[in-house]
Amino acid sequence: MSLAASDARWISAFAEAQMAELGAAENTRLSYGRDLVGFSEWLTRKGATFESASRDQIESYLVACEAEGLAQSTRARRLSSIKQLYRFAFEEGWRADNPAIQIKGPGRTKRLPKTLSEDEVSRLLDAARELGRTEAERLRNACLMEILYATGMRVSELVSLPVSATRGDPRLLLIMGKGGKERMVPLSEPARAALRDWLSARDAAEDLAKRETGAKTSAFLFPSRGKLGHITRDGFYKLIKDISVQAGVSPAKVTPHTLRHAFATHLLAHGADLRAIQTLLGHADLSTTEIYTHVLDERLRELVLTKHPLAEG
Repeated sequence: MSLAASDARWISAFAEAQMAELGAAENTRLSYGRDLVGFSEWLTRKGATFESASRDQIESYLVACEAEGLAQSTRARRLSSIKQLYRFAFEEGWRADNPAIQIKGPGRTKRLPKTLSEDEVSRLLDAARELGRTEAERLRNACLMEILYATGMRVSELVSLPVSATRGDPRLLLIMGKGGKERMVPLSEPARAALRDWLSARDAAEDLAKRETGAKTSAFLFPSRGKLGHITRDGFYKLIKDISVQAGVSPAKVTPHTLRHAFATHLLAHGADLRAIQTLLGHADLSTTEIYTHVLDERLRELVLTKHPLAEG
C-alpha cells in the first residue's frame, strides 16, 4: 500500500531532523520510519492521514497493535515514534494541536537525555577556536559553538540566524523558533566576543566578494554558497563531530542536541528556575523541560552514594 504524499513528506522531514539535531543512529531512524509507515498505512485504510488523525484514531491503532499480539516493548516503541512525530509537527506548525500528547502507553524505562560535563563543553569550545583551514573558519566555528552553548537554541535556529539580529553587539538575541514563535535569549560575554570577531571577518569577506565578483550580501550570520544560503544542519552536525575529535571528547557523545541539553542541565545545576529554562529553550510545555530535573536527580543520587561518609558501607 502506498503512503499518502503528505505522510511521506512528514516522515522524511522528521527523519532529517532526527539525524541533524539528535544525531540519531541509522538503525534508530529506520526503526522510526518503519513504525510511522505502518501507522500511515493503517490510517490510509481508515481514510485519514497524519494531518487529520485524531486522538481516538491513534488510540484505536494502539488497540489494533495489541490485538495483533505485539510485545509491550514494540507497542511502546510505536507510540513513542508517533508521539515524537506529532511533537515535531506541532513545533513546526504543521498542526495546531498535538493529538498524541496525553496518550499513555504500555510503558517502558524512560531514558534520560544525554548531556556533557562542564569540562567537556570547555574542551569543545577551545577546540572550535583551533579547528579550521583559515582564520575566518576558526572564528566562525568558535562563534557557532559559543552561541549554541550560550543560548541552547536548536541547530536549525542557529544555522539560519539572520545577521540583522546580531548587529550592534547585542546582549539579547531574538530567535524565531518552531511554529514561528519568537523568544529572546541572552548572550554571554564569551559568546558576544566570538560574535564580534566573526562578524568582522564575515563582513570583510563579503565586502571583498562584492567588489571582486559583484556577489550579493547574505542575509544570514553563517552564509554558504548552497541553495539555502546558510550552512546546513547536516553540515554543522559533521563539523561538531570534527570538533569533538579535536577536543578529545567521544564523538558518539556530541551532537548539536547534547549541547542544548548541556545548556539546560548546567543552568539548572547552578540554580536556574525551571520556568526560565523553558522560556530559553522555547518549549511549549513545561513537562518537556522537566526531564532535566531527572538528570539532576540521577546526579544527586550518585553524589550521595559515592561521597556520603557512610557510603562505604
